Amino acid sequence: MAATRQMSASQFKSKCLALLDEVASTGIAVVVTKRGHPVAQLVPLDDEVPRSLLGSVSYQNESDLLAPIEEEWDADR
Repeated sequence: MAATRQMSASQFKSKCLALLDEVASTGIAVVVTKRGHPVAQLVPLDDEVPRSLLGSVSYQNESDLLAPIEEEWDADR
């Protein structure tokens, strides 16, 4: 489990911008509390770049992609 620290909502409010940088650089999450009860958690985002979907689908017969279908299109009605 990743490390976390707690802080009150008033502390979070006064240090919000600095905390964003700190969480991003250290990777340590911050749990924000209100009257002692956890209400939110600030966590770092993954640096992982979304994978490209280009080339992720293959077809047995690519000519089927351009072949006419037997359905009438709404635009033809």
